[in-house]
This record gives sequence, structure tokens and C-alpha cells, in this order.
Amino acid sequence: MTELLLVPVDDNVIFPGMSLVVPAAEVGAAEGEQVLLVPRHEGRFAAVGTVADVTGRTRLPNGVTAVQLTGAHRGKAGTGSADDAGHLRVDVTPFPDATERDGRIRELENTYRAVVEEILELRGDDGRVGAMLRGIDEPGALADTAGWAPEVSYEDKVAVLETLDVRERLELALRLQRERLAELQVRKTLREDVESGAAKQQREYVLRRQLEAIRKELGESDPDGAAGDDYRAKIAEAGMPDHVREQAERELARLERSGEQSGESSMIRTYLDWLLALPWAKRSEEQLDPVGARTVLDADHTGLEDVKDRIVEYLAVRKLRRDRGVEDDGGKAGTILTLVGPPGTGKTSIGESVARAMGREFVRMSLGGVRDEAEIRGHRRTYVGALPGRLVRALRDAGTMNPVILLDEVDKVGADWRGDPSAALLEVLDPAQNHAFRDHYLDVEIDLSQVVFLATANQLDTIPGPLLDRMEVISFDGYTVEEKVAIARDHLLPRQVRAAGLTTDDVTADESALRLVVSEYTRESGVRQLDRALGKLTRKIATEVASGSDPVVVDTAVVRKHLGRQKVFTESVERTAVPGVATGMAVTGAGGDVLFVEAASMAGDEGLVLTGQLGDVMKESARIALSWVRSHAADLGIAEEAFTGRSFHVHVPAGAIPKDGPSAGVTMATALVSLLTGRPVRHTVAMTGELTLQGRVLPIGGVKQKVLAAHAAGLTQIVVPERNRADLDDVPADVAGQLEFHPSMTITEVLDVALEPVAAELGVAA
Repeated sequence: MTELLLVPVDDNVIFPGMSLVVPAAEVGAAEGEQVLLVPRHEGRFAAVGTVADVTGRTRLPNGVTAVQLTGAHRGKAGTGSADDAGHLRVDVTPFPDATERDGRIRELENTYRAVVEEILELRGDDGRVGAMLRGIDEPGALADTAGWAPEVSYEDKVAVLETLDVRERLELALRLQRERLAELQVRKTLREDVESGAAKQQREYVLRRQLEAIRKELGESDPDGAAGDDYRAKIAEAGMPDHVREQAERELARLERSGEQSGESSMIRTYLDWLLALPWAKRSEEQLDPVGARTVLDADHTGLEDVKDRIVEYLAVRKLRRDRGVEDDGGKAGTILTLVGPPGTGKTSIGESVARAMGREFVRMSLGGVRDEAEIRGHRRTYVGALPGRLVRALRDAGTMNPVILLDEVDKVGADWRGDPSAALLEVLDPAQNHAFRDHYLDVEIDLSQVVFLATANQLDTIPGPLLDRMEVISFDGYTVEEKVAIARDHLLPRQVRAAGLTTDDVTADESALRLVVSEYTRESGVRQLDRALGKLTRKIATEVASGSDPVVVDTAVVRKHLGRQKVFTESVERTAVPGVATGMAVTGAGGDVLFVEAASMAGDEGLVLTGQLGDVMKESARIALSWVRSHAADLGIAEEAFTGRSFHVHVPAGAIPKDGPSAGVTMATALVSLLTGRPVRHTVAMTGELTLQGRVLPIGGVKQKVLAAHAAGLTQIVVPERNRADLDDVPADVAGQLEFHPSMTITEVLDVALEPVAAELGVAA
């Protein structure tokens, strides 16, 4: 028994006589030593391995040093242990093959050689494999050649390796080779049948062409000619551009030459049908009335002023260009608006309103989860079952060449081995290029410049930079409480009343009840949860009306009765009542939100513990905050003993939600200062901003969404970076009028606003 290094071989089997090249880092053995190669599949090792000699070292093309291993004989691994280098060394029992032969072994050898020769004859061997086989004299080595065949499965190769008795191994190898021989004979029969069928089809093709020539000489009717005339008439009526018409006529000529029985005829017919399905000459008559369009948009949606203004601007420019005879600028007048914001803010539904305001057809393309470039550009006609891409199908469904196409969830487009759909959208969404868009299936230029593209996304981070550069981004930052109440009154409640089978005579709601639903049963940037809450309310009322009750007036009592206990609470007073808790603001995929940063200290090794599923950037912000507080402890009135022999813990609830970003830096610093000075944070204050080691407050993004979330949470004083002062202009006037903003340049200014006064300042004896 010998102690050897164990080297696992994943999903492969190395037999005696085989060679293997392995990176030197995986084999801690020198030249001339031996190792044990053991097959491994899904973490499970084979019972028998191959003892191999380290025969040399080499350098791979990528510069990695490797060793060459050559199998010598079989071996079984016993107990083992790891050496100093971390490699596993095991006790190995060698099992070299016996060399004596009896009559049964000789018979098996002869049969095995005959079967393999038949296999080589069917496969068309050039003689090298046969010569190698004739040069093998040992019966065990002859049986091992079954493991060299790529058609043999991994399990069968392991079975051959684990068969130590030479006669049993020869019987197993012979069975495997006979199975290969039977499979090859079946393949040969099928190939001969296919070749015979192809020859028959070719013969029929020649005879049919001769029959067509005879019919032509006799002046008889040609059914293919009638189909060709039908296509020719449709092409003439389709109003195709010249280059498209020429392509259609070339394909029609191919159809007429190939004949009805040709394998290509159905493919050509499908292609012509798709060319004819596009509305080449059809355009919707635009309603270029900015005032009327604004009226339609206002009737359908409350708020969203930026989107409405941009659509009105587009129509106004189109109207002036038409009225004043300004020539088209080469097909570069298209517009691509990208509506970015939290779920439930009306991004998707506004597409239909835009189409109605402009008098155009509307088509929605959902791109969420699309991972195949061919979904956008189509498949080439060489593939079986090829189809045009979604854009061509959208034009067909719209019936015009100038619809409004909504690219929904463009931020959720993925990429894999089938291509990157977002790269295919680069040409589609570029007004300077999309007048000559080319679909892979149709392979003709299609003018998309008259299409109004609207894209929607929840966040910009996942949209590739080159694609985002082609978009005109309009942010949806969520609705104020007043806007939500108006949306519920004018849109959501009437729709839910109709959906529940009720009428306005059955149910009425006062504004205070709607405000209660908004403030105590939902907290979101959009109105989707509000819509669900109103749906639940109307269904409960419908049950009462169907049971014979009188018409219902929705007030506070009715809301409490049907929607149950309050679901959303204002927590800032309770959460910040003790030192060490500060209220911050954040932006999530669902819009703005408030978060609480909690700090605690305890005796122990000096250090910082961070919890709450924080990302790397947020962890760095916490370390920066602690470093700034400790370096300015004297200025803050904090004794150095407060840090000596104590560890700090910063936690950001909710712990199950991942969080990242630098904008919580000032909040973490405020929580630490509050903890160490014993001064609670004012419960009316929310803050945001990135902190530097010098104590400067740097600008952040998403100010409007954060301010709206803070207002909805009942906070009245907002601390923002000084360089974000201009962003406060985007906050709705009715919200800004209820808030007090504190733009700050340094963390000291933040602390002056955020912390309660010290006891001495309040006139309280210390």
C-alpha cells in the first residue's frame, strides 16, 4: 500500500495508458512521482481510480504551468489526510492487470476485435485506429479501449474502470461495443433511406418541370400562374416603397420558377404574406390640436404635468411645421419619450391617452424578461419557423405606419447567449437612424421615423448607457396626498363602482373618507394599492346592496368597518424618542421611502457592526460617519472615553430589504452623535445627503421622491444638501408649503437642525 496524492477528474475517466494535462496548482507532485486519478461526478467519487505517473511539465497557451500525467494501472483509495499544502493524500492499493490467458479470454479478445473492426468500417476509419488496436497485446488494455470511445457514457466508462477482473471487463467492453455497432447499423439504414427519398424527390421535380413545359406548349392553364397573378395584384395595390416592391417582385419570380411542389414555395409564400401584411401606405390622420390634446390628457390622468407638456410641445411643433410648409428633415422627426418612475404611477396607461390625444393607433410591446435579440429584429429566413420581430408585428397589428408604440418595462430587458435585445433597440430608438430600420426576416428598410415611441421603466440603473442616451427621460416621482385623493375621486372609485356592478345611486363617498384610505391604508408612490383598497371597499358594499340594504355613503365608519384596522402608521415620534435614532430618506424601486437609522454602543472590542442588509457603499458611509464623529469628538462635547473599549452597532430596518447608496451618510452621523451626546433627534426632521471625512454634505438624487415620502410620513422639516436646493423647485407647491427645508453645506449645520437642545439650553439642571 502506497500513500499518493488524490487528484479528482470531473466528468471524465482516465484509463491506464491515457495521458492528461492538469494545471500544476492542482497537483502537488514532482516529476517521477505518482498520483491517483479518481473520476468524480456531482461530488461523488468512483470506487476505483488510475495510478498515474507525473511524466513532465509544460506551459499552456494562457501561460499557466501544467503537468502531464500518464495512467499506469488501477488502484483503490483507502484512508487519507491533507498535507501541509492542503492536498489530500490517500493510501492506495494497486491492482495491476493479470497477463495470463485462458481459452475464454482468447475467445473474448477475438470477438471484441471483430466487433470493433465492423464499427471502424461503418465509421470510415483511415487505418490509424485499427493499427493501434492490433498493437495492443494485453487483454486488460484491450478491454480498456472501450473507454476511449466518445459515444460511451460516463457511467459505462466508470463501470469498465471499476471492473478489476480482466475476463469480466472484456465481457462488459464487448457488450458496450456491440451496442455501438447496433446503433451505427441503424444510422446507416436511415441514411440510405433518406438518400433514396431525396433521389426520388429530385426525379419527381424533373418530371414535374417537364410536365410544366408540356402544358405550356399545349396552352393549358397553370395553377401556379394564377397564384402569381394574385400576388402581383396585391403587390401593386399595397403602396410599397420602390425598394420593397422590387424585393417582393423578385421573391414572386422565385416562387413562379420553383413551382408549387418545391420545398421553398411555402417559405416564399409566407414571406410575401408578411410583406403584404404591413400597412405600407396607411397613415393615421393626426389630430394636431395642442389644446384638444391637453384636454384629453387632463381628462384621463391627474398630475403627470411633465408628460402632458412634452406631448403638447410635440403636437405644437408638428402643427407649425405642417401649417408653414417646413420640409421634412430626412426622416429624423421621431420622438422617444421614456417614462421612469415607481410602479402604479400611470406610466403604462398614459400611452393609450397619448394615442387618443394624437388620433393615432396604439400598440403595447411588453419587453419584461425578453432575452432574445430576434424578438426585436426577427429571425433570418434560413431558420425553420422564422418570423419577423415584434416591431414589424406591432405595425401589422396597428394597421398604420405611424402608431404610438409603448415599449413597456424596457429596464427589465435581459441578455444571454441569444444576443442582447437592448442593443437591437439602439437603432429603433434613434431618430437619426430608425427611418431605415431593417428587420432580419423581411430584410428591407422600414421607416419608423413617424412612430411615436413611449418607453416605461421603474429605474434607470439597469438601462444600458448607449440606449439611455437615445431616450428623452421624463421622471414620474409619485403623487402627493392631494393628487391621490383627486385620482381616487375622479378615476379609481368610479371604475371600481362599475366593476362591482354598482351605480352612483348605490354608493357615494366624501373626500374625508378617501383621504383616510390614502393616509392610513396605503403608503406608496403610485396608486395601485389605493386602487386595490377601493376595490375591496366597493365589493363589500356590493355584497350589502345585493342583500337588500339601502344606498351607502362611504364615511370614516364605513372605511373602518370594511377595510379593518389601520395599516400605515406615523412612527417618527416613537422611533426617535430615544437618543441614537435618526430619520433618513431613501429611493427604492417602488418610489420614495423613509428609513430609521439606529445606533448603539456597548463595552467590548473597539469596532463597528453593521446590520440591515447594507451594500458596500452604505457600509462605507457608516465607517465615514463614525470616523468623522470620533475625529471631532471634542468639538461635539464627547469625551474620548466614550470610544475607548467600546464597540458600536448601526442597524437600518427593515432587515430583510437590501439597501445601498451614499445618501444615508448624514443620517448615520446624526444617529451616532445623538447616541454619544444623549440628545434625541427631533421627530419632525428627516434628512438625506452624502457625508465626507471633512464633514461636507454632498448632493444626492431622487430629492422629489424622498420629499414626497417624508411628507406622507408626517415629517415637516427636511434637511437636504445645499447643492440640491434647485431640486426643491420640483416639489409640488401644496407640499412645499407644508414643509420647512434646511439646505446644508456641512454636517454641523445638519446637527444644529436635527438634534434637540442640550439640557442647559432648556434651563434644566444637569
